[in-house]
Amino acid sequence: MLKLRTMRTDAEQVKAALAGANEVEGGVLFKMRRDPRVTRVGQVLRRFSLDELPQLFNVLRGDMALIGPRPALPDEVARYDARAARRLQVKPGLTGLWQVSGRSDLSWDEAIRLDLEYVEDWSLTMDLTILLRTAGAVLGRRGAY
Repeated sequence: MLKLRTMRTDAEQVKAALAGANEVEGGVLFKMRRDPRVTRVGQVLRRFSLDELPQLFNVLRGDMALIGPRPALPDEVARYDARAARRLQVKPGLTGLWQVSGRSDLSWDEAIRLDLEYVEDWSLTMDLTILLRTAGAVLGRRGAY
């Protein structure tokens, strides 16, 4: 997956020391509003969702869908329970129900609930609604960190 680097190159090593500062309930995802691993340029890219633009190439190559659950990191997938693993039944997407419903401000359980709602109840109308709501989520910048 193509993506702009927004963190220091040693981010994974530093993550272990920051484990107690995780702000996402559930422990599978690691998110901090003021993550010290994010570079100054990375903060700007994330705030305006510009770090997502290279993923359009992933969509064009067929590695991702435009809409669907966000791509998961291998270490996250290794901690999925059977319920969370169901989100992997569809291609990951550039945007999705989770992203337009709160992004990083959601708990792990809420994010999984939204991803599974998408997987189980997909419709063209849902995709169009998510696409329209994506503009508002990006411009509003809420939860973008």
